[in-house]
Amino acid sequence: MSELIRPSTVLPASRRPITIRTADGLNLIGEVATPIGDRIGSILCLHPNPTGGGMMDSHIYKKAANRLPDMAGIEIIRFNTRGTTSEAGTSEGEYGATVTEKFDVEAAIEFSFNEIGVEKLWVMGWSFGTNLALKYARDPRVLGLILLSPTLLETNGADLEFWAKDGRPITALIPEHDDYLKPDAAAIAFAVIPQINLINVDGAKHLWVGEPAVYRVLAEITKIIAPARLPLPTEF
Repeated sequence: MSELIRPSTVLPASRRPITIRTADGLNLIGEVATPIGDRIGSILCLHPNPTGGGMMDSHIYKKAANRLPDMAGIEIIRFNTRGTTSEAGTSEGEYGATVTEKFDVEAAIEFSFNEIGVEKLWVMGWSFGTNLALKYARDPRVLGLILLSPTLLETNGADLEFWAKDGRPITALIPEHDDYLKPDAAAIAFAVIPQINLINVDGAKHLWVGEPAVYRVLAEITKIIAPARLPLPTEF
């Protein structure tokens, strides 16, 4: 008998803890959830601001790790940036307000390729993490960016110009009721990037609270990386 997928549902995957070493000598804790079957693609997740409680277990990322390896064949790589704490522990170092986190992002990308052995890597940022993605996920092996609730608070014009010239695909999910960047403002701010796909989500808020919002985010991720696996199931 099938059951509804709930916030606490954990579907099968190969899950293991990871430790990422940065160029400035810090150890960052994380986890990778790999599909038991075919791995269609991989996502490196950059979490919301730890000063507001953001971490690798922030609910969208935790649910992505719990569901997408099995539902969509998507590998989910999560980690705590410097000084950030989750149930798995605390990464070394101190919060750097998007400055020293440059080392974290670059180390996590290298780890993904060299230690995990990813073949198709996308970088996904949420809130604070979108600034990290736009500023530092420039490694040419990264296929593109996925932005959830971008704030652009620590992103400058040069960052946007880089991606405009670079040409790699970017998808941004903009909540109708976002606390920082609503759809109309996002359209103006991102106009410099011709290839960006702005998806305005009616009724959504910055934190994507509620199962309908979670399902929408996970479905949009899957549409980018593993479209043949849509629609995502609501039961297991």
